[in-house]
Amino acid sequence: MSSWTRFKRYYHQNPELGIGLDISRIPFPDGYLDSMEAPMQAAFAAMASLEKGSIANPDEKRMVGHYWLRSPDLAPTPEIRSEIIGALAAVRAFASKVHRGEIHGPSGPFRQVLVIGIGGSALGPQFVSHALGNPGRDRMGISFFDNTDPDGFDTVLASLAGRLHETLAIVISKSGGTVETRNGQLEAAAAFTAAGLSYPKHFVAVTGSGSALDKIATRDGWLARFPMWDWVGGRTSELSAVGLLPAALQGCDIAGLLAGAAAMDLATRRAVTAENPAALLALMWHFATDGRGSRDMVVLPYKDRLLLFSRYLQQLVMESLGKEHDLKGRTVNQGLSVYGNKGSTDQHAYVQQLRDGVNNFFVTFIEVLRDRAGPSLQVEPGVSSGDYLQGFFLGTRAALGDKDRWSVTLTVPDVSARTVGMLIALYERVVGLYASLIGINAYHQPGVEAGKKAASAVIALRLRLAEALGAPPGSFLTAEQIAARLGADPELVFKVLEHLAANGSVRKNPKNPWHESTYAA
Repeated sequence: MSSWTRFKRYYHQNPELGIGLDISRIPFPDGYLDSMEAPMQAAFAAMASLEKGSIANPDEKRMVGHYWLRSPDLAPTPEIRSEIIGALAAVRAFASKVHRGEIHGPSGPFRQVLVIGIGGSALGPQFVSHALGNPGRDRMGISFFDNTDPDGFDTVLASLAGRLHETLAIVISKSGGTVETRNGQLEAAAAFTAAGLSYPKHFVAVTGSGSALDKIATRDGWLARFPMWDWVGGRTSELSAVGLLPAALQGCDIAGLLAGAAAMDLATRRAVTAENPAALLALMWHFATDGRGSRDMVVLPYKDRLLLFSRYLQQLVMESLGKEHDLKGRTVNQGLSVYGNKGSTDQHAYVQQLRDGVNNFFVTFIEVLRDRAGPSLQVEPGVSSGDYLQGFFLGTRAALGDKDRWSVTLTVPDVSARTVGMLIALYERVVGLYASLIGINAYHQPGVEAGKKAASAVIALRLRLAEALGAPPGSFLTAEQIAARLGADPELVFKVLEHLAANGSVRKNPKNPWHESTYAA
C-alpha cells in the first residue's frame, strides 16, 4: 500500500504552520480526490457561510461562531466583535491581578484553581492543562470537578485539604442548569463552608448572561463573572473564557493558543483541497469509513502531553457527528467512533488487536518532532529515549501497514501553546467539513438532551419512592410491589432501591431469589 512514490505524491507539508500530513497510507485510488472535489467545494461554501454568521443550528435558531474567538474581526456584527475582545481583556486582567495578589481571598493570595464543569467545559481545559502545564512551575495548581460522582468530589477535595483558603473555584455552565455542574458547585460550596470560609469570596462564574448561574453569582456577590455566548457550543468553547481563564490562571500562554488557532484557521479556510489539511483529513475520514462511520478512528499521539487529546476528540467528533437524521430529515444514524490513548503505551495494550484482530478501524498517528526542551540523555551510544519513541511509532505504523491496517499521520513540531491551538482549530474544521460531506448538522446534540430527560425521570422516581416506602411506616415491600403502587418500571425501581440501600437511605431484607428481597424506609 505504501511506497515512496505514493508518499511523495500525498504527503502534505505546510512550512508556515510547521506541520506535515501523510495520507498515503489510506488506500484511496487515483482520481478519488478529484471525484470528491464538487462536494468538497460545497463544504467550503457551507463553512464560509457559517463563518459569516448564517444560522447553522436551526434547532436552536443560533449561529455557530467559535472561529471568531481567535479572529474577532471576522465576527458578523460590531457588538459580537466587541464582546470577544472585551472578554479576552477581562480574562487577562483578572488572571494578572490574581497572580499579583490584587485579587485574593480573605486569608491571602489564591494559589490553587478548582474548575467545576462537565463535557466541553471540562475536557478542553483538562486537555490544555495537561498538555501545557508544568507542575511545580505553574503560576497556580489546577484540579477539576468534572462529574457528579461523590467519591470523585471527595478525592479532589482531599487533594486540596488545608489549601481551600487559597483556592479559587471557577464554575462553568452556559445555562446554569447543567445538573452535574450545579452539583459540583453545591459540593464545593459546602466544603468551603465546612472549612469556615465564605465561598462567594472564592467563586467565579463563566456563564450566559441572565442565566440561573449568572443570577446566583450576582445575588451572592461572587468575585467575577465571564461570558458564554449562545453561538459557542461547549465542545468548541476551549478558546473562550471557558478554557482561556483556567489556562491563564495556571500560567499557560493563551496568546500562543489563540495565535496557533488563527494560523490554522487561515490555512484551512483555503478552498484548495490539496493545500488544505482539514479538507484532506475530512476526505480520508470519508473514504476510510465509506462516509458512514463503518470504521472507528484510533488516535495514537506519541507524546505523554497529548494523552488527553483522544478524550477531547471523542466529544468533539462523536457529539458533532453522531446523528440519527440528516439535514433532509432522513434517518441515517451517522457517526464516527473515536478511541485512543498514547504511544508507545498502546504497544503494550491494544495494538496487538489492531494488528492481528478485527480490521474495523483506521489510525490517526500524531508525531511530535521535538523530544524535550533541553538535550537528551543517550540511553545507548548515539541513541536517546526520544529516538526509541520515534522508532516505536514508525515500527508500529509499518507493522499495521503490513497487515492492511490503514493510517494517517499528523506531524507537529512540538507541544507548545501555538501547536495545541493549531490542533484544536484543525479538528474543529475537519468536523465541520466532514459533516457537510455527509449532510448532517454538526452543531446540535439531541441525544445528549434525551439522556438528561431520562436522568430527570429517574430522580423524580427516587422522590416518589420515599413516599411509597413510608406507607404504612416500617412495612417491607418487594421492588415489584412498590413498582405496582407507583405504576413504574420494576427494574428501575429495583436499581434505585439498591442504590438507596447501599447508602443507608432505606433498609433492605435480602432474600433468595434476589427479586423477593424487601425494602422499607
